[in-house]
Amino acid sequence: MPVRSRSLAAGLGLALLAAGVLTACASPAGSGTSSTPSTSPSGSASGGMSAEIEVDAAWVDGGRMIALVTEGSSSTDCIPMAGDATYANGVLEVELTAPPADTVCTADYVSRATLVGVPEGVDPTQDVEIRLTGAYRGDTDLDGVPGLVAGGSTDYLPSAGWADDGQFVIVTWGSSTCVPVISDVAATSATEVTVTFATPPADQACTMDMAPRANVAQVTTELDDDSEVFAILTGAEFDNVRIPIIGHD
Repeated sequence: MPVRSRSLAAGLGLALLAAGVLTACASPAGSGTSSTPSTSPSGSASGGMSAEIEVDAAWVDGGRMIALVTEGSSSTDCIPMAGDATYANGVLEVELTAPPADTVCTADYVSRATLVGVPEGVDPTQDVEIRLTGAYRGDTDLDGVPGLVAGGSTDYLPSAGWADDGQFVIVTWGSSTCVPVISDVAATSATEVTVTFATPPADQACTMDMAPRANVAQVTTELDDDSEVFAILTGAEFDNVRIPIIGHD
């Protein structure tokens, strides 16, 4: 029998599962994201049919979570939400829920991330096949990474993981309504990528929850394939925080 995923909010004692908490993201700098609202469809499947989409994946939070990277509107309400995640026979099935058909989405097309708690039985040191169910169809393979451990409580520290060539997901913790916004991504050495976050508005109002927030970043400079690469988080609430990027690009 497959086992279901643990809640990402276990042990927090806070309401972390409000809409958008696990899927909030910002587009990487230089993506040409438009902030103009669009009355076009939200991109969800219609007529009860599942839409086929491309998906990549990355280990984050030390192996406790997986970030699913899809393409579409950067609007928080328009990012697929994760439902049930089950694991059996080496396959992780994740149900993704589409936004309501009348959701207003920006007219951009960017990489965005949906966070999924790793179910019992998944060994993040071993390769995992991921299949999407629900409103979307898609599949991808996620290579295992030595040293990762699923389960247990999060340490609430920033983490990052490679999803595709030059693309990685950064997870930070804080208010679900105040997701950090990336302003620049640049390789500053063969083994370091500096990610600069924009200074938030002084009058920004944030909820008092503690949630994981995901940003997708892209670096175009070739890095050292034989060495561990680190992300240096700076700007906004980050003061040169250095974290390893899990996996290989």
